[in-house]
Amino acid sequence: MAFLNDMALFVEVVKARSFRRAAETMGMPNSTLSRRIGMLEKAIGLRLLHRTTRRIELTEAGQIYFERCKRIVDEARLAHEHLGEMLAQPSGLLRVSLPVDLAVTFLAPQIAEFSRRYPGISFEFDLTPRRVDLVTEPIDVAIRIGEQPDSNLIARQIAVLQRYLYASPRYLELYGEPSRPADLSGHECLRMRPSANIWTLHNATETVDVTVGGRFQLNSIGMMRRLAALDLGIVMLVEEIVAEDLASGQLRRVLPEWQATPVPVYAVTETRLLPAKTQRFIELLRECTKQNQPIAQPTS
Repeated sequence: MAFLNDMALFVEVVKARSFRRAAETMGMPNSTLSRRIGMLEKAIGLRLLHRTTRRIELTEAGQIYFERCKRIVDEARLAHEHLGEMLAQPSGLLRVSLPVDLAVTFLAPQIAEFSRRYPGISFEFDLTPRRVDLVTEPIDVAIRIGEQPDSNLIARQIAVLQRYLYASPRYLELYGEPSRPADLSGHECLRMRPSANIWTLHNATETVDVTVGGRFQLNSIGMMRRLAALDLGIVMLVEEIVAEDLASGQLRRVLPEWQATPVPVYAVTETRLLPAKTQRFIELLRECTKQNQPIAQPTS
């Protein structure tokens, strides 16, 4: 990198035809600039400039080197300007990995708003339960639910999902309504797979662990919601996911004074140095959170 910087200094000296004027342009001492060019000549093994008290002249090698260096420096400057434009006005293809149910239930309105704000961005979404490899796969950002394992990846918390218990009125009519967390052990509980069969619940004063069971273990939030509405058990879900079912009366809150452990949501990237398209996407998710849109507000 120092070698490339010295190339840029050499180009400025030639364009100014003076160490003093070039040093003023670059905002550095004349002696430092002269020393850097001298080190560059030494590294190359050829004299690039003839120096006199009044002006400088290019040697034959210097003329060839200047023509090559100028193209390289100009390309580098254009690259930086292009990146600056990307930062100012996001554009390009945004590739996002998303859990299916979270994308459909939470993020569709945010994505629609984002697409309206930034018409220069196109989208490629990978809706999958698997954890994509952000190092080897062409993914800009992955949205992930739950605490993230230690790794070299960068995880930015964008939300915390509050979870409660729900069941259909018909299920409760048939099997009774639990009045305390311990009663859940005698009910059909729809659980995420893989499951440790332990639900942790808390109210204003205490936290309890309850062993639960049932015939259904699933890896789909949408399917859990549907089965609960079909009278097949008690389910632990985020309130916004079941909002329509609550409004229609298909589901209602169980043990209303109790709630489950909140689940964080993260935007995970390979690096902290993000193009504008990715930065703005993550910022929009946080913005919607603050406005009390589908995702609950982060705690940090």
